Amino acid sequence: MTTAQQTTTPAHKPRPLIDLLVSILLPSWILMKFSAEQDLGPDGALLVALAFPLAWGGFELLKYRKFNFIALLGLISVLLTGGIGLLKLDAQWLAIKEAAVPGLIGIVVLVSTRTRYPLIRTLLFNKAVLNVQKIQQQLEHKGNSELFEESLLRATYWLSGTFFFSAGMNYVLAKWIVSSPAGSAAFNEELGRLTLVSYPMIAIPSMLMMMAILYFLWRTIHGLTGLKLEEVLLAAPEKKTS
Repeated sequence: MTTAQQTTTPAHKPRPLIDLLVSILLPSWILMKFSAEQDLGPDGALLVALAFPLAWGGFELLKYRKFNFIALLGLISVLLTGGIGLLKLDAQWLAIKEAAVPGLIGIVVLVSTRTRYPLIRTLLFNKAVLNVQKIQQQLEHKGNSELFEESLLRATYWLSGTFFFSAGMNYVLAKWIVSSPAGSAAFNEELGRLTLVSYPMIAIPSMLMMMAILYFLWRTIHGLTGLKLEEVLLAAPEKKTS
């Protein structure tokens, strides 16, 4: 008799508060409070601070075994920041790195419009959130598929614009806040301050722009298909009761 053992990967549930605590608040606090020589020292504080987002991102990738493009970029960003501090490179490289990560995402989003798989379908118009099959059936039924593709392309340009906005703001903030030599206690303190300041000044406006794109996408779907919001959103599967 043979028994088949099936290994199931647990479903990933977004945990924004934990992400914020582990990836932003704790590293920033460590950099600002423990970078002095009598504490962890500049290198020690930087390594400990970087260990939190690095370990958390690795844990998420290993446990849920789901390729996450944004998580991968986050890990690369953490490693680059650590490298700049430990190798004591010029602070200019930090500003370039801060702008490069969202800038590259924006470029990838734009380039994806020339492929069969534009990234907006992965990030926003995807089967995990929307009832894509029903939407496409209604678009074909009403003869509005081409109009919808044009609107989706426009939304893709706006989506890339949010990443370019983040790139520009990241560069300006990094140049403004971080001016001390890399590898020093002052550099670490400024890096922690940059991390804290960048969240309200960059992440929140970017999130608001993303919500505006989602609203535009919903209004477009509603106008071209006539579907209501509850028909567009993917219904959660009902739990079986014994």
